[in-house]
Amino acid sequence: MKFYNVFLKQKLVCWFYAVLLASTVLVAEGAYTGPGSDVGSTTVSAILKKPQDDMRVVLKGNLVRKIKHETYMFSDGTGEIMADIDDKDFPSQPVNAKTKVEIMGEVDVDRRSGVEIDVKSLRIISQ
Repeated sequence: MKFYNVFLKQKLVCWFYAVLLASTVLVAEGAYTGPGSDVGSTTVSAILKKPQDDMRVVLKGNLVRKIKHETYMFSDGTGEIMADIDDKDFPSQPVNAKTKVEIMGEVDVDRRSGVEIDVKSLRIISQ
């Protein structure tokens, strides 16, 4: 009976470490944004010419105006596109039409509302 308890404890410890190792690998994989990560720097005009739903993008430009709550017009100098940005994704510094920002998100293609960027993160590049 004592041997069985030791064996069971060893088996549980092995499972614990296997789960811990697997979760660490998954977290590291999700945070990688280098070559092969499928995130592309592009331009607004390129997106509007050939929109691909759920394509991950990185854009640099300005939020030129607010359309409605959490919806903004974004411009990178090549064109304008609507950007859906949650309030929680804004940095603590104020952002205006002259603030240069980098947005990362996904292209959202909808027949009714058109093409927009579902922004996952927003970073201020310069004021």
